[in-house]
Amino acid sequence: QVQLVESGGGLVQAGGSLRLSCAASGRTFSSYALGWFRQAPGKEREFVAAFTWRTHYADSVKGRFTISRDNAKNTVYLQMNSLKPEDTAVYYCAAGPAFYSGTYQSGNYNYWGQGTQVTVSA
Repeated sequence: QVQLVESGGGLVQAGGSLRLSCAASGRTFSSYALGWFRQAPGKEREFVAAFTWRTHYADSVKGRFTISRDNAKNTVYLQMNSLKPEDTAVYYCAAGPAFYSGTYQSGNYNYWGQGTQVTVSA
């Protein structure tokens, strides 16, 4: 049974940092894209970052967020710096066969975590 378990969310002031972790289990993910999406209240789920054979970032987080992965541990991390109130959302870890294409589309990910809340106060 495949499971993705996120941790590391919380409340932080604007300008602060948080590090999200996602531990994957149940299969080998070395040839899968591991990524992060987020969904704010009243908005659609949006792509944040992913790690395939390279890293991918949404324009809104470039230069502030860093994604990394440890294949030996089947874990992906999202280091979030210089957080802004507009980064407030539920962050979801995802895994899928979007290694060479379709990395930015949520429909190409078939495994999802339960989500972790990130709240950035002004």
